[in-house]
Amino acid sequence: MPAKPTNDPVETGAPTEAAPPQGVPAPGAAPGVSAGAAPGAAPGVSAPEISASTAPAEAVTPLIRGIAVLHQLTDAGGTLSLSALERATGLARSTVDRITATLARMGYVRVDGRDVRLTPRLMDLGNAYLSALRLPSLLSARADALADELDESVSLAVADRDSIRFIHQATRRRAMSLSFRIGDLLPAERTAPGPLFATEWTDTDWQRWRARRAADPTDLSFTAVPPRRYGPDESENEAFVRRVEDAAANGWALDDQLIEPGLVAVSVPVRLPRAGDGQDEDAGDRVACVASVVSHTSRHTAHSLRTTLLPKLRSAVTDMERELRTAPPPEPGTPPANLALWTGASKQELGRDFIESLARGLTVLTAFGEGRPELTLTEVARATGLARATARRALITYEHLGLVTPAGRTFTLTPRVLSLGFPPLSRTTLPQIAQPHLADLTSRVHESTSLAVLSDSGEEIQYTASVATGRVMSVNIAVGTRLPAYATALGRVLLANTTAHTITDRKTLTRTPLTSVHSQGYALVDEELEEGLRSLAVPIRDRSGKVVAALNTAMHASRHTLRECETDLLPELRLTATRIESDLHTASRFTHVPLT
Repeated sequence: MPAKPTNDPVETGAPTEAAPPQGVPAPGAAPGVSAGAAPGAAPGVSAPEISASTAPAEAVTPLIRGIAVLHQLTDAGGTLSLSALERATGLARSTVDRITATLARMGYVRVDGRDVRLTPRLMDLGNAYLSALRLPSLLSARADALADELDESVSLAVADRDSIRFIHQATRRRAMSLSFRIGDLLPAERTAPGPLFATEWTDTDWQRWRARRAADPTDLSFTAVPPRRYGPDESENEAFVRRVEDAAANGWALDDQLIEPGLVAVSVPVRLPRAGDGQDEDAGDRVACVASVVSHTSRHTAHSLRTTLLPKLRSAVTDMERELRTAPPPEPGTPPANLALWTGASKQELGRDFIESLARGLTVLTAFGEGRPELTLTEVARATGLARATARRALITYEHLGLVTPAGRTFTLTPRVLSLGFPPLSRTTLPQIAQPHLADLTSRVHESTSLAVLSDSGEEIQYTASVATGRVMSVNIAVGTRLPAYATALGRVLLANTTAHTITDRKTLTRTPLTSVHSQGYALVDEELEEGLRSLAVPIRDRSGKVVAALNTAMHASRHTLRECETDLLPELRLTATRIESDLHTASRFTHVPLT
């Protein structure tokens, strides 16, 4: 049990729900293995490191349960039915309902009928870790450039105990391409980065690794990789030890089809001076992350990766290390504000259906970020507006779950935070982000709504998402449909925010009133594309402010006057555009969000 700070009152009024029963599946646990089954123990034996029944006395049980629900949704690809969540977690249905209601209130999940779906806003938790880490912000551009130069996938990974976790992916679009996602967890022994991280393992780390291998011989707890057909024998363990020794001697490592047939990779560590060493180079470096080039045996053998691509990878890593050493320290970002007030207000509104201790606990993770990688208890409490005792209990819980690690008086987030929804959400597209918002908009205005992007030539728009209203007569344009940009409200919004160099047909620019559309921020087209069809559109902007798509509602001209379109429908469109942009900005902070 973590030591209790002196003169620090215990939070009063905290929920006193009973701890979940033994055998509740742990986040990421293999099927058939009880909550955090102890390494080396038989299935059904619980382990103190995860089981809520053996958590520190001051851990927050509703927070442990909420994290378990998020893990189950993550492992299932982002969606599960309420009954499936009940079975997977072993929690009572009423408890699952209250947890999902709380997560929905926070915007982290969406309940569609009987299904619960993760939403892009949950990525705020993973974004907090990645921004505090800084490595993706500083190194992703160089990784992307290397991928372009080699025409191969390039990844960045960090250590997560005896495993590795991806923090950046620059993939190539091919029929056979890399499918790993940011946040995916892989066993160290089946990867190229693993031996490089293992060069720094302590005796305790090696003991943990061997125990995990014995407890999960077929890697069922690693959902991102194919399970092993047979469990490992001692010779395979010895082979990994030799790979670690080779990695220490060579400064690089190979994966020759260890994950699955055909997949090969070469990796090089990105090193930094150890924390607190200053400019003393004799104190030694540490592996900050590992850069890898990943290919397929149809393109490269493990030997050709080493002889052809390794020199370029090493050169890129040298540039990455220089970037890390010379980058100025970041300015501390602004932490979230008024979270404690918001959770209190939500409790007043929703009553028993809102688990305030779960919501407060989750806000603690968002206190960290760029310029705030290490925080004291007082700083966490100040950033979130929570009482010190409340923040302290949340940190004790997260330390128990492996989501934060203490270092003296400060705490830092661990890579395990990425296990909270980030892998499935990192593959989200803009149409997927927009679809539920279109459905909400259609239900409010009772008219069809759509999302569209501009073609490469700038002469057409392509519909990428749509929701039709339930009227007898409604506008119903199929996804994928292309129409002339100049004749549609969607197209005019997009053209008004496009440079002349993008459009090949100069007549397109002269026959559309783009100046007024740009200045007023919307386009209203009345029966120009089709008699009786009236359409209103607004832009969707990315994190940089660039217009990347447009949102519209379309109707028969008899249902709304032009004035009513501007007074009644336009505010609803703008509100929806703001919500889509908010999710897009969250999802694209450290990942690429495809527009189609």
